[in-house]
Amino acid sequence: MPTKRLKSQLESLQQTLNQADGPLSEEEREALQTLADNIEAKLTLMEAEEAMAEADPTLVDGVNLLIERLEARHPTLVGTLRSVAQSLSDMGI
Repeated sequence: MPTKRLKSQLESLQQTLNQADGPLSEEEREALQTLADNIEAKLTLMEAEEAMAEADPTLVDGVNLLIERLEARHPTLVGTLRSVAQSLSDMGI
């Protein structure tokens, strides 16, 4: 999985950053630390979003249920809900 490989690379980078006598200048160390922190934050966000999607496997079912309930009275809204359901399906949720 690409995420695991990226995490491994970030750990290696962090080990290099933690070396007090390493070849990096303080400015280089700060720039790399900022980059590593940003990447780790993005990974954490992605994992949280995946966990939320996995935690609610009935999300698309709920949208489809609303489509059935609202179809006769709110055809425009149902069109929007169908688009939402399709988007969720395309995302693999």
